[in-house]
Amino acid sequence: MNTATKLSGFALGLAAVFGTAYGVGHAAGPVTPAAETRHDATDAGHDSAGADHGDGGHGATATAHLPGGLLVSERGYTLQPVTAPAGEFAFRITGPDGRPVTRYDVAHDKRMHLIVARRDLSGFRHVHPELAADGTWRVASPLAGPGVWRAFADFTPTGGEPLTLGVDVTVPGALDARPLPAPATSTTVDGYTVTLTGAPEPGRTSQLTLSVSRDGRPVTDLQPYLGAYGHLVALRQGDLAYLHVHPEGAPGDGRTPAGPAVTFAAEVPSAGTYRLYLDFRHGDAVHTAEFTVVAGDQAAPAPAAPAPTTAPTPDADHGTPGHGHS
Repeated sequence: MNTATKLSGFALGLAAVFGTAYGVGHAAGPVTPAAETRHDATDAGHDSAGADHGDGGHGATATAHLPGGLLVSERGYTLQPVTAPAGEFAFRITGPDGRPVTRYDVAHDKRMHLIVARRDLSGFRHVHPELAADGTWRVASPLAGPGVWRAFADFTPTGGEPLTLGVDVTVPGALDARPLPAPATSTTVDGYTVTLTGAPEPGRTSQLTLSVSRDGRPVTDLQPYLGAYGHLVALRQGDLAYLHVHPEGAPGDGRTPAGPAVTFAAEVPSAGTYRLYLDFRHGDAVHTAEFTVVAGDQAAPAPAAPAPTTAPTPDADHGTPGHGHS
């Protein structure tokens, strides 16, 4: 990566009117089954993996301004969860011709990045499914407990542009609503302390520096993870609009230190509350540090909406929760 402002291939990134999209997640995202909300493309004769990313059933301006992850179907590509055995999560990406996509480009060492988070912004997971010959992606279920989860599929179809599609998936059972943690500049995970310097400012690029220490000593031997020393995901409270950026430099480039500080540049044009998730690798394990941050003139996170005591049963069985990073 030559600049910290370059968005990862994982996501479309935040667009200039990020703020105007607030609330779209609930309107465009919750889908069961996903197939019923497919936006059929008018160019169905194209190959599903290398298809022309034309309107896909929309005018190009209808979705070009949206942040990643708010739509289940975009540019003719659709995210479709499928029935899976207990303990497994499975899905397909269908192309403009309606057939499962089977050819993907490698981005950050993987052809598919699946990120999930519960709608109260708890339970974040980042895993990497395996692709079967029929176009089905399968992975040990990352859905850790009952609730409504947002699943983000980050991918680049061969011959196409990077896309992030999102869909809501319900895990049945008694819900344990979790309030969003208060904004803070330091957090701990797995014995590591991660400190945040900087704050997002709406309408401008802001530097966010995450510094990792352990037992009071700076960590200076971070290990590469997916081609970088850190990966940062931001989800906006409310609609779970999605941004993924990478730090400046790359492991082995002769100028990027392996910690303790990893600096990102991100632009969040809208005021609001965000949850940041930093993935870093050390000690041959991936760790995820989480922060709540507020951009703009907002004193505190909005209160979490009350949750029902029992989640409805989904149409597709996605199994029991999995463990760890994949």
